[in-house]
Amino acid sequence: MSAARAQIRGASEQVAVQIQHYIQHEGLGPDDFLGREEDLADQFGVSRPTLREALKLLSSGNLIRASKGPGGGIFVAHTAAQGMGRSLSDAVAMMLDTGAVSLEELLDARMLLEVPMAGAAAYHADEAALERLREALRTEASAAHGDHDALVRADEAVHRTIAAAAGNRMVQALTGWVLEVLQPRLVELLRDAVVHSAVAAQHEALLAALEKGDAARAGRAMKDQLRYLRDLLRIVHDGRPG
Repeated sequence: MSAARAQIRGASEQVAVQIQHYIQHEGLGPDDFLGREEDLADQFGVSRPTLREALKLLSSGNLIRASKGPGGGIFVAHTAAQGMGRSLSDAVAMMLDTGAVSLEELLDARMLLEVPMAGAAAYHADEAALERLREALRTEASAAHGDHDALVRADEAVHRTIAAAAGNRMVQALTGWVLEVLQPRLVELLRDAVVHSAVAAQHEALLAALEKGDAARAGRAMKDQLRYLRDLLRIVHDGRPG
């Protein structure tokens, strides 16, 4: 890399940080207008090439998006936590597609993440979070046995609520790939194997533990569900009926 190129790169990284700070300070969120390229270059006191490099860095992190034409410009795409989660999901999806990681490995990683997360949720879940879980379980219970999509949505609501209730945005961002990448593939693969009553009972156990604020019990309930999914996956891969 030439000295001039390295200088632009270093300056663009600084500008990217400044833009992130500006977004946070102004309280901007997804789809909010950040500005036009020329205006941002003036605002941050940099050349257009330096700004473009900064915007590329932010775009690669799923933080901003550019739109051309009338009404176009630079818009916020995701918050920093959402952008990190999106980048991780993209990376995990690519690893799975290329065979660099297996579904079994991802389930093991999910257990390492979600078991302690369920315990943390037991400590931090408020009544609003508990009611969201109850509503998800009511939806799950009332869904017709063949309404696969409704059951999938209920399961997603359960796990998203627990992740949010754990009270740590970093952990929540790190677990986003579970529902965006792993869960859809598991659902398709295990569509005929997953027993609705077993999953519903596991969700009920999770809710009961969170209602009592019992972290150990919540962790065991989450581990039971993930072990159940892992066992089903092994059965499917072995070619035996589920």
